[in-house]
Amino acid sequence: MCGRYSIYESMDHYLRQLSLDLVVINGYDHEPINRYNVAPSTRVEIIRQVGDGLSADRVKWGWSPFWAKGKRPDPINARAETVVTGKFFKGLWPNGRALAPANGWFEWLPDPADPKRKQPYYITSVDGEPLFFAALAEVHHSLEPDERDGFVIITAAADQGLVDIHDRKPLVLSPDIAREWMDPATTPARAAEIVEAGCRPAQDFRWFPVGKAVGNVRNQGPELVEPIQ
Repeated sequence: MCGRYSIYESMDHYLRQLSLDLVVINGYDHEPINRYNVAPSTRVEIIRQVGDGLSADRVKWGWSPFWAKGKRPDPINARAETVVTGKFFKGLWPNGRALAPANGWFEWLPDPADPKRKQPYYITSVDGEPLFFAALAEVHHSLEPDERDGFVIITAAADQGLVDIHDRKPLVLSPDIAREWMDPATTPARAAEIVEAGCRPAQDFRWFPVGKAVGNVRNQGPELVEPIQ
């Protein structure tokens, strides 16, 4: 995890769930985002707190420090166990804290009848409310896309029933913790505590098999997140 996810409602919807008394300092599209199959290296919406305001930016999913550029594909995830102390993400920690809003994410399980085939599953919230993935981002506002820009989603060890789907999960934060995560006033020590123990528990999620069309990054549409028998 996490290699594909969905974000299909309007940015206004995600911002309302955060209940932040902050002004969005940049323009953003008020129409539904309609990304049912977000793939690595594509640009997708994230939310950051900048001073006393919020910034909603479309940023490439994937990031590497300058000294690692071109040596391998940009990582899309950062492990909770090493992100705080490791060298690779030192340029993003702790001041690059951001949120990747989502509606759910996908994982693939080997088919019991044929291990060479894999069945995709969709994981979403039990209550139908949006998810907020803890992320780290580098963003430079300019007229042209900046090759330094990018973000990663922090992942943690899966717990309880989620282990049956995958041994990793995105670090999904409740709205209260998500606000704290983004706040520049949150200390690095407190942010590290959120990385260690701030993820929502497995009982907050439900999961079900979906069609294999999600395996093709070109496919989009609500049918990708509909359960199948």
